[in-house]
Amino acid sequence: MFLFDGPDNAGTTILLAHGAGAPMDSPSMAAAAKALGSAGFRVARFEFDYMAARRTDGRRLPPPRAEKLNPQYIAVVDALAAKGRLIIGGKSMGGRVASMVADELLATGRIHGLLCLGYPFHPPGKPEQLRTAHLAALRTPTLVTQGTRDEFGTRDEVSAYTLSPQIELLWLEDGDHDLKPRKSLSGFSPADHLKTMAETVSDWAGRVIGHPG
Repeated sequence: MFLFDGPDNAGTTILLAHGAGAPMDSPSMAAAAKALGSAGFRVARFEFDYMAARRTDGRRLPPPRAEKLNPQYIAVVDALAAKGRLIIGGKSMGGRVASMVADELLATGRIHGLLCLGYPFHPPGKPEQLRTAHLAALRTPTLVTQGTRDEFGTRDEVSAYTLSPQIELLWLEDGDHDLKPRKSLSGFSPADHLKTMAETVSDWAGRVIGHPG
């Protein structure tokens, strides 16, 4: 059910869900999990049922509406039964689903923070279709890592949104939706951005939830 990275005895576990179209072992998910594991976190990746079904029947059905996945995310948190502190989140849609269940889980003491890797603030090319209404009143300590040229929400676009003061943003220069920059233009490599992401998550976790990896 899970793919794990990082030390078994880590003080903090990060649970990550995948994006809408790529599985938990996609290159971007694997690279992010490895970077976070190297920073001392225990990282657990999982797949929603619709994605797991593709491995058995080969059918590429579209994902359900994000809201329909909320109960499954909560069930996965319970199944993981993480020791120590737990941060939930995910890549793109996975982070969006986590953001919709975070406050409920925080209120019952089951999680301590939220990490979104490339939040889908709006569909590509449709900046008017915002997915931010619930983020204005979010109570969970949150870190969003976003590339400045992410087609799901650029730095200029996001600067105009009303977001909860609990949400912190890490902007990665020239990063796309997978946080990857164009080195010839930015001077940064994908490895540079992953290292910055992992170090920032570690600093944020230590400062905000009081328990780094």
